[in-house]
Amino acid sequence: MRPGCGPGRLLPSARHRHENAFAMRGGFILIQIEELMKVSLFIPCLTEHMFPESGLAMVKVLKYIGAEIDYVENQTCCGQPAFNSGYRKQIIPVAERFIDLFKDKEIVVAPSGSCTAMVRVFYHQLDLKPEKRRELEDLSKRIFEFTEFMVDVAKVDALGGSFPHRVTYHDSCHLLRELKVKEQPRKLIRGIGDIEFVEMEKSDTCCGFGGTFSYKFPELSVAMVARKCRYIDESRAEYVIGADSSCLMNIQGYLEKHRMKPRAMHITELLAASLRL
Repeated sequence: MRPGCGPGRLLPSARHRHENAFAMRGGFILIQIEELMKVSLFIPCLTEHMFPESGLAMVKVLKYIGAEIDYVENQTCCGQPAFNSGYRKQIIPVAERFIDLFKDKEIVVAPSGSCTAMVRVFYHQLDLKPEKRRELEDLSKRIFEFTEFMVDVAKVDALGGSFPHRVTYHDSCHLLRELKVKEQPRKLIRGIGDIEFVEMEKSDTCCGFGGTFSYKFPELSVAMVARKCRYIDESRAEYVIGADSSCLMNIQGYLEKHRMKPRAMHITELLAASLRL
């Protein structure tokens, strides 16, 4: 059994949190918290169909800190691509179905700032039924992006582990600008014992993906990702870490095409790798 994987390492209930007791053993942070938290997974389309490893890594890390995992069956797209393309009326049934599926869940966590922002921020711009709007108000308080959940809800910002590489971090637009999540992923990265973390220049500039933007305006999108990858390369990082697979897909594609050395990695995969999960 890995250090810290005993039955006493449980997350606090969202309604009955207790102080975390930290201890170090063999490079791993042991977390001893009294009560169990049930986490329902919101798995975005891109995660499910193209980057399942980031979702699986999230589950491994959540289990490592003691969460009980709940997968909500029959979940579908949150509607963000259609919303961003102007189909705001057409996605109302999608949004209301999402609310129905998750409204009774204690905590909802997703490995994506973009999709979390769609529910927590942009669903409020839709002409929902009055009862769905009330349910959304409540759900919005209980749905979190992964790093936000780890640091702000579970109160875990250092897991120890080992990843002896130089890394930098890309701030994805919705995570930073809509959810105001900036320091949480950085705390988790710095919490890895032997990692070398460096800030790239203008880490908060857009990578140029933007969903449908990237193929509606390909020349502009390519110019933006070229600039982003130049900043990554100039940081001399071996890996660029991010919290949205969409951004990382765009960045990795440019890095590979132009034979640049850095590699993109989701923060859930970074943490899982550092803990050897």
